[in-house]
Amino acid sequence: MGSIGERHVRCFLATGRCEVVICEPIEARRLEVAARYAVESFATLEAAVEAVRVDAAVVASPAPYHVAAATWLADRGIHLLIEKPLSLALEGVEELQRVVMERRVKAAVGFVYRALPALRQMQAAVAAGRFGRVVEIQIQSGQHFPFYRPAYRQIYYANPAMGGGLLQDMMPHPLNVAEWMVGPTTRVLADAVHAVLPGVTVEDTAHLLTRHGEVRGSLALNQHQPVNEFVVTVLGDRGAARWELMGQRWLSAETNGGAWVEEAAFVHERDDYYILQAQGFLDFLEGKAPALCSLEAGVGTLKS
Repeated sequence: MGSIGERHVRCFLATGRCEVVICEPIEARRLEVAARYAVESFATLEAAVEAVRVDAAVVASPAPYHVAAATWLADRGIHLLIEKPLSLALEGVEELQRVVMERRVKAAVGFVYRALPALRQMQAAVAAGRFGRVVEIQIQSGQHFPFYRPAYRQIYYANPAMGGGLLQDMMPHPLNVAEWMVGPTTRVLADAVHAVLPGVTVEDTAHLLTRHGEVRGSLALNQHQPVNEFVVTVLGDRGAARWELMGQRWLSAETNGGAWVEEAAFVHERDDYYILQAQGFLDFLEGKAPALCSLEAGVGTLKS
């Protein structure tokens, strides 16, 4: 179980709305996490579903194994929150969709930024037409990856076959946000290189030019800049909107020659993102709200 899997354990427990068990094949890691959060643990999925009633599962294994695990769970009627990316390839995805539909399983994909209030408010304003016809989306994102993941050389990140590199690990987030804001990706031109990070050869810098129907997009990402930032700007023919990760706020600009005006700002710690996502997933299961990111939307981002 990696750091994201453990974060899901912690954050679902923080909702106070569910009981949590974990499944982890590596015994030392399984016992460590189980002891830290006082939860029951199992070495295999089979053992877990035989021993306890499982209503829903978070699939947070390495990306190449997401689809197989999700399909196995869905075939047993277990609802799903599948970590991003949904997979590294399309193999098995149609079968997963078929099983989800036939078994009437509720399935969502864990693109966590869709849970953040400021970005949700901005998306709603754009969708409502407040800024007119959307013509362009610009996304700039970067962080110092070694600061957040010091062992990046030894984990999945160093191996493209396990989902490593910026295009498979980081790019799905902004691409999914772009598709949420302005529609499915219809064309992509990518320029990706390894520029800075020592000890690996995978790409750590990428620039994408995208088309979303008639909307143009530009996405610039890196994993070596000092500041952790993520900025999304949507340009319409009657104004513009901007979301900033730092400050957890969104802004608008509707006066020519004017300035950005803050619409709303929030205060979040990192766990809050995943608690909000967990709350949203539980609301989805209870029929109170749609999925934050549907399986179909996750498939769309994978195809892009």
